[in-house]
Amino acid sequence: MKFSKTLAFSSGELRFLDQKRLPQAEVTLKIRRWQEVVSTIQALQIRGAPAIGIAGAFGVAIAARQILGKTATPATLAAFLKASQAIHEARPTAVNLMWAVDHQFAALRKAGLLRPGPAAPIIHCLEKNAQAILEEDLSIGMRLAEAGHGLIKDGDGVLTHCNAGGLATAGMGSALSVLYRAKEAGRKFTVYVDETRPLLQGARLTTWELKRWGIPHVLICDNMAAMLMKQGRITKAITGADRIALNGDAANKIGTYGVAVLAHFHRIPFYIAAPYSTFDANTRTGAQIPIEERKPEEVLSFHGVPSAPKGTRVYNPAFDVVPAPLIRALITERGLIASPNAKKVKAFLAASAPAARHGRGARP
Repeated sequence: MKFSKTLAFSSGELRFLDQKRLPQAEVTLKIRRWQEVVSTIQALQIRGAPAIGIAGAFGVAIAARQILGKTATPATLAAFLKASQAIHEARPTAVNLMWAVDHQFAALRKAGLLRPGPAAPIIHCLEKNAQAILEEDLSIGMRLAEAGHGLIKDGDGVLTHCNAGGLATAGMGSALSVLYRAKEAGRKFTVYVDETRPLLQGARLTTWELKRWGIPHVLICDNMAAMLMKQGRITKAITGADRIALNGDAANKIGTYGVAVLAHFHRIPFYIAAPYSTFDANTRTGAQIPIEERKPEEVLSFHGVPSAPKGTRVYNPAFDVVPAPLIRALITERGLIASPNAKKVKAFLAASAPAARHGRGARP
């Protein structure tokens, strides 16, 4: 499979497609300040757990360039640490962001560079490590695709929710990479795309990606999935995740829990595809996953057009949590974790890279 990278970095500049402008326009943002990394993540101009993790890693490198100058002093190092902490906290639910920032500081500590002295080695280390995170994500996407594509059979109707394609990663995707690989293998299937209220990531982004890949797809409103399952048109469901707890509970875009409940009732397998950086060994169950609540305006209007009376009260959680018993299998780069539980997730993390264990001592 050949993919275009979602993000690119050179000469201190991070570039990526503005996902808020899709599908109407393909606009490339060029970022040279760490504050812009934070604001674009918070504004969902770049989104998707792996993608914001990669952006956060490059954001730390940008902060070093911006703040340290030619020589790191105690004062500039303190300012750099403060900026990195702001990146670390830009969004609370997707653990990939925290993981990537932690990974950057672990690299600095391993190299003995987190101290006053010439700034160039610090910047070089951070940029090299961030690029390695990006390249690893591309490789993981390939392995996710290989691990999961056999689940997709001829004649399947596969439901997706939100966007877990190349736009949400370095360019390979998680859930959608499985579908891309199944298409390459010659299987004939249809993807049913939940629009994903309130920001329509499915309608705007997933359909944009599937169209580019020539995969047959049908856009549906979120509240239509139950009827299509009852009719037998949806035979499988697959999504990505933003954080997976030690017991296998998984947080994803709001509405995913409802999809999993519907799939369970209709005896349809529900799968989640995610890289090891989405697993958080320090979060024991889904009840401990922080759920981001976003601004009421996202529900009250769309593209500036009001959709409810002024003054209407709004509750707008961005994510919900799928209990592990509703998940048929977690699709990982090391294979499937069927009927996930704490024992199986611990074994997966133990067999994965050391960074998968999320050493919080590495945080800024």
